[in-house]
Amino acid sequence: MNGVSGRMGYRQHLVRSILAIRDQGGVLLPDGTRVQVEPLLVGRSGSKLAEIADRHGVEHWTTDLDAALGDPRWEVYADFLVTSARVPALRRAIAAGKAVYTEKPTAESVEDALDLARAARAAGVQNGVVHDKLFLPGLRKLRRVLDSGALGRVLSVRGEFGYWVFEGDWQSAQRPSWNYRAEDGGGIVVDMFPHWSYVLERLFGRVESVSARAVTHIPERVDEQGHRYRATADDAVYGVFDLAGGITAQINSSWAVRVDRDELVEFQVDGTEGSAVAGLFGCRVQHRSTTPKPVWNPDLPDAHDYRADWQTVPDNEVFENGFKVQWEQFIRDVVSGTPHPYDLVSGARGVALAEAGIRSDREGRRVDLPDRRLPGPAPDGAAGDDATAAVVPSGARVTA
Repeated sequence: MNGVSGRMGYRQHLVRSILAIRDQGGVLLPDGTRVQVEPLLVGRSGSKLAEIADRHGVEHWTTDLDAALGDPRWEVYADFLVTSARVPALRRAIAAGKAVYTEKPTAESVEDALDLARAARAAGVQNGVVHDKLFLPGLRKLRRVLDSGALGRVLSVRGEFGYWVFEGDWQSAQRPSWNYRAEDGGGIVVDMFPHWSYVLERLFGRVESVSARAVTHIPERVDEQGHRYRATADDAVYGVFDLAGGITAQINSSWAVRVDRDELVEFQVDGTEGSAVAGLFGCRVQHRSTTPKPVWNPDLPDAHDYRADWQTVPDNEVFENGFKVQWEQFIRDVVSGTPHPYDLVSGARGVALAEAGIRSDREGRRVDLPDRRLPGPAPDGAAGDDATAAVVPSGARVTA
């Protein structure tokens, strides 16, 4: 696990995923047996790795990535580095014959992202890219609503994501300073458009074109050492996406917006038979038969409680941490040899959408996106996030 001293690598991937899987006795397989995991922590700072390992009872850590990749004991390489360092590390892991699992964006250019996918295909190694938003309770409930047909033909999707990230002067920032420097791989387009790529694709349809406006609202910030720096990356983007099937999606993403909604991200989906609003955890629906009939009258206050017209979608199941759920699915796929549906090709489509968004902003026009797939046999991802692996022998073990 390379990059576990970072915020996402430590909290979501190490503590809430791999260590949680280890502590529960491993990943449950379809035949009722379990496959256990054992992590090897990799990074540049031996002191940080040693402290993390001691805190969580992890036996193995190293600052020598090449030695780790050369050791056949470790079967999976997981990457949580900054984007600029990701491609060379993933290439080395693929060349070493390791299964690879990585955060997104998978690369800084679509050419590099597709090269990684081709290399993994040629090497015959399992590969997966984090698609955590699909495993959020709110979006899983939305998926349930969509699959039921309750919304009819989907017409449009509207998304609002973001919150105010403090500038770092009188209050410390909630995000690292490199996020706001384009030269370090920062920017909300490259951060969030890969997410919106797979969310839109998996729930509604492939993104066929995008029109985007990217803005740097806060031109100067203060870094972790208290030094002022110029923000060279965009901190907000306003996008319109044309999806297959004639659906229009519009998503605002901003680190310079104050929250006036129930959750930090919300999607409203409107269809011919009904509508749904989904966030991180909750989902509400309104059928056409219970839709009120508003009348525009600017001269009188409207006393109608529109929120009361919506019905809450029940949990009906236990929703675990989304990162952990996808890790479990990836491990099952590694053990069974089943292609993971959220692979490096899917990751490359996310990078392509980010590139198209940046180009759209720069050129002031709508940009079309080709349907990017690798030639030859490959998983089409139709299994979605409910895929299950084939039965595997008892006593299997995966080391990462």
